[in-house]
Amino acid sequence: MDRIDVQILSIMQKDSQISMANLSEKVGLSLSACHRRVKILESEGKISHYAAQVNREAVGLHIQVFIEVKLKSHGREDFDAFEEAIARIDDVLECHVITGEFDYLIRVAAPNSRSYESVLMDRLAKIPAILHTKTMLSLRTAKEFRGYNMEGLDA
Repeated sequence: MDRIDVQILSIMQKDSQISMANLSEKVGLSLSACHRRVKILESEGKISHYAAQVNREAVGLHIQVFIEVKLKSHGREDFDAFEEAIARIDDVLECHVITGEFDYLIRVAAPNSRSYESVLMDRLAKIPAILHTKTMLSLRTAKEFRGYNMEGLDA
């Protein structure tokens, strides 16, 4: 990746619907050269997909929680079983393998506490590999993810 690729990625993270003409103008390339670079970034997996960023609260997902999960064992079977089960729960927005006292950190958004309780009791609690969970309610989001910091990545 060079400086122009980094610029393209930075701009497209902020506005994935930018026209190729506007993008090429912002990075100082011809339209065809810019389009070719975007296609290469896509084929290399540096651009994995395009999506609309939905306002969680505006669509009625008023609470956000983070759940720390500790598994019963550190055997491959428990990790695989847990990850397969989590992949089937649409309410789970993210699931990260972490270090420390717990094994995973999960993020869930829900309309209200009753809905979250249902996810916890009816879905998560039924995963046999789980030994213990700890839920933390997010009171508010101080900073939301809006794209990766691309500074210093150019070659």
